[in-house]
Amino acid sequence: MKLVGLTGGIASGKSVVSARLAEHGAVVVDADVLAREVVQPGTPGLAEIARQFGTSVIAADGALNRPALGAIIFADADRRAALNAITHPAIWRRAKELFDSAERANPDAVVVYDVPLLAEAASDRPMSFDLIVVVHADAATRIDRLVTLRGLSREDAEARLGSQTTDEQRLSIADVVIDSNGTLGHTLEQADALWERLTAK
Repeated sequence: MKLVGLTGGIASGKSVVSARLAEHGAVVVDADVLAREVVQPGTPGLAEIARQFGTSVIAADGALNRPALGAIIFADADRRAALNAITHPAIWRRAKELFDSAERANPDAVVVYDVPLLAEAASDRPMSFDLIVVVHADAATRIDRLVTLRGLSREDAEARLGSQTTDEQRLSIADVVIDSNGTLGHTLEQADALWERLTAK
């Protein structure tokens, strides 16, 4: 099995690259999906969030009240760190189960861990990657995408970028950088070249 860590800032084009690798046959494990899974009603993760943040972050149906929790953590870095201390290890444990399952199904599998916070959550990973790929576009390009494609105000877009790690920190962990400043076609060409590298004998 080859285990690839795929990361990139918001609106960098990471999802485009992830989808392309899946088309080629990669097993994609999406950390955002796991992040929702580990805080479902009845999970230890949700119980710990309720204990630390109070019942105001639990909706009437027993699910996580994301807007209420978001209002707390985006205003307070310490509270955000407390939430990450609950969720990040749980996400990694679940990801590891899926990696192991993919390897049992196919020892030659290429497994892509699609994870926005790869640089931020390094301490939660007891296992290393064969390759870390960073999809990168400059801040101005990403802000434009958030405004034009996702309908955010420029202020909200800038705040989203500001809440993530810096481009320098993200690029410092990269083995491969996919430049997504250009056309969609150019980004896909780089994803195709990456796949050729990953599957070369």
